[in-house]
Amino acid sequence: MNSAKARRSQLLSTYGVGGLFPAESTSFMIAGLHVWNVERAEHISEPRLARALGVTELKAPPAGGKRDIPVIRYPYTQVCPKCRRIGSLGDLSKDKGEARCKVDNVDLSPFRLMGACRNGHVSEFPVFRWLHKGQQEQSVGDDHVMRLNVLGRTSSLGDLVLDCTCGVEKRSLEGAIGSGSLMDFGKCSGFRPWLGADATESCDEFPRAVQRGASNVWFPAVRSSISIPPYSEALAKFVDKHWEMVKDPAAVIPPVIAGLAAMSKGRFSADQITREIERRRGEDEDDEEISEAKLRADEYKALVEGREEESLDSDFVCLRRDVPDGFESLITDVRKVTRLREVGALQGFTRLDGAPDPSGPAQKLCALAPTHLHWLPAIEVIGEGVFLAFRRTALVEWAEGDFAQKRLSILQRAADRAAADYGRPPAPVDIIKVAIHTLSHIIIDQLSLDAGYPAAALRERLFVDDKVAGLLVYTASSDSAGSLGGVASMAETEQLEAALREGLQRLSWCSSDPVCIELTGSGTEGLNLAACHACVLAPETSCEMNNSFLDRALLFGTHDAGCEDAGLFSELVERAR
Repeated sequence: MNSAKARRSQLLSTYGVGGLFPAESTSFMIAGLHVWNVERAEHISEPRLARALGVTELKAPPAGGKRDIPVIRYPYTQVCPKCRRIGSLGDLSKDKGEARCKVDNVDLSPFRLMGACRNGHVSEFPVFRWLHKGQQEQSVGDDHVMRLNVLGRTSSLGDLVLDCTCGVEKRSLEGAIGSGSLMDFGKCSGFRPWLGADATESCDEFPRAVQRGASNVWFPAVRSSISIPPYSEALAKFVDKHWEMVKDPAAVIPPVIAGLAAMSKGRFSADQITREIERRRGEDEDDEEISEAKLRADEYKALVEGREEESLDSDFVCLRRDVPDGFESLITDVRKVTRLREVGALQGFTRLDGAPDPSGPAQKLCALAPTHLHWLPAIEVIGEGVFLAFRRTALVEWAEGDFAQKRLSILQRAADRAAADYGRPPAPVDIIKVAIHTLSHIIIDQLSLDAGYPAAALRERLFVDDKVAGLLVYTASSDSAGSLGGVASMAETEQLEAALREGLQRLSWCSSDPVCIELTGSGTEGLNLAACHACVLAPETSCEMNNSFLDRALLFGTHDAGCEDAGLFSELVERAR
C-alpha cells in the first residue's frame, strides 16, 4: 500500500498523535512523538509559546519522506467483506503486516466500533463477549468462528448481526453505543497503543463503545499565540533558530558570533546578534511562569500599542484607526492588523470530552510520548485581521445590572452542572466575556459577507479579564488566501461602521425567533442561551470556545417586560429601525 498522506495542519487538528487516520479500506493510529523523524522537522520560532508549554523548541511535523510519521494499524479487530469473518488481524490474515483475508485474498476492513474512556485509553470492542454474554451454556465445542452479517435494511447498528459456529443465538450490535453498554465487561485496561504495544497504565474508568470515525474519539488540545514584537522581528527569529548553539554563555565567543553573522548573509551584524542573545538570555533567566493569561495580556498590549510597518521581515503590523461614530461609548480602540503570524502547538489530547479551554482550570491531557520531550509539534499561519478594544468601565456597569446578572445565574448553573458531570472543578462564568464572544461571532458572520471569505476561514481571539476586554477577528490560513487584505481593509472607519451596524441589525432578529431569543439552555450541556445555527453559532474552526457561552440576548435584550433595552446594543439597534 502507498504511504498515507495528510497535510501538516491536520496532524494537529484532525489526525494527531493518538488519533485515527483513515486510509483506503483501513485505518491507522498516529504513533507518539518519540518515533517521529524529528531530523526532518523544521524549527518554528515562538519562544513565548514554547516556554509556556514547558519545552525548549517547537517544530513543524516532518514532511517529504515516506516514513516521517509512523503509524500503527488500529483497531486490531478486522472484518472480511467477502466471507464476513470477524476477528483479530492475526486470525484472519496470512501476514500480520498486510490486512488481507487468507481465505478470500481480499482486503480486510477495520471493525466499526472500538472502546475509549475519559482518561484517553482505547480498547477493542469485546465482540466475543458481546455475542456470548449469557449464552455460554448454549455453546457447543471450542470452535469459535464468528461472522458479522449485514442485513442491508439500514445503516444502523441494529442491522449488523454477529453469529458464531459454536451455536449461540445471533445478536445484533444494537445498543452497543449506549451509556454503560460495556460496564458488564470490566474496567478500562489503560491501553495506550500510540506509545507502544505494551504501553498501559492503571485506570478506574469504564470504557464506552464509540464509532471508529466519530468526532469524539480524539479532541486536540492546541495552545496558540500570536507573534508580537520583539519575537515577530527577523532578528529574534534568527537567534531563536540557533538558540541551542548560543544559550550557554561559555559558547558565545567572537568566532561563534561572527559565524552567525555570516550565516545571516549580512542581514544582521555581530553587535545586533549579541544584543539579542543577551535580551533573550535575560528572559530565560526569569522564573515567572508564562500562563495563558500572560500570553493574552502581552498580545493585547501589543495590539493596543500598534506597530507601523518598519520592515518587510516583520510578522506584526498593526495600524491605528478611528472608532466608528456611535460606538465611542463602548469601543475605545480599533486596529487594522495588516500582518500577523499565529503559531499553534499540540500539547496533548482528550477523548469523549471536548478539549479543555486553555484559560480555564488545568485538566489532565493524554501524553504525546512515553517521556517528556524537549519539543512539541506546531504549525504557523500567516494572516490579517481587525482588532477592537472595549471600554471596560462601561461593560462592568452593564454587567452589574439585573438583566445581565439574571442571564449570568442561568449560565453559571449550567456550567456547574457540566463541571460536576465531568468531575471538573467549577469555574466562574464571566458574563462580559460571553457578551464579547457573541459579538465576535456576529462580526465573523458579517465579515464573511463583506470581505468575501468563508466563515470557516476566519477565527476569533478573545482578550477578556478583570482589566481589559477586546477581540481579534483574523484569517487563519496556511496559504496565501490568509493575507489578501480583505479582512484588514474592513478596519477602515467607514467600512467598519457599516459592517457593525448591519451585522447587529441583521442578527438582532433570528429566523427561529421567538423560540431562539427565549431559550434558557441550548447547545452542549446547555451552555448557550439565545443562540442557534440560524444566528450566532459559527463553524467549529472559527470559535475558540467550542460554540459555547453564547447569548444573543446580552446584546439586544429580550421581549420580557423591562428587558427590551437591557442589551449592550439595544439602543443602537432601536435607533436604526
